[in-house]
Amino acid sequence: MSEREFPLYSEKTAAGLRGSGEDAGSLAKFLHIEHIDVGPGTLHARVAVRAELLTPFGNLHGGVLSALCDHVLGTVCYPVIERGAWAATTEFKLNLLAPITRGALDARAEVISLTSKTAVVRIDVENEDRLVCAAQGTVLIMPPRPPR
Repeated sequence: MSEREFPLYSEKTAAGLRGSGEDAGSLAKFLHIEHIDVGPGTLHARVAVRAELLTPFGNLHGGVLSALCDHVLGTVCYPVIERGAWAATTEFKLNLLAPITRGALDARAEVISLTSKTAVVRIDVENEDRLVCAAQGTVLIMPPRPPR
């Protein structure tokens, strides 16, 4: 992943996102998403593969990959957008490349385009040193809500 310049990058926001992603909502809490590293336009998140995330056939359910990708798609934007703004997913595409039965998912997201209104994010998910999912998505950058 390449380094890009993000004039609004906030190390304070990035530091606040490191560690557990469970504050991001109940699905992130259920998946036990951990934010390993957050930088300017980048996010590395991890989810451990657990029995309750597997299908009856013993493979990780594709919905887990989808939820993880949607989570990092928006979260990677917060350190590089205006404080108080929020990222709303408008679309994303997944290519599921290999079955997963154990280990952990390592999702690495990179903002590849950012304007005042949209961000495009590329995401690679690895499991045991192999690429298992390639994704790309777009989020709308919603301006901060005015105080009430």
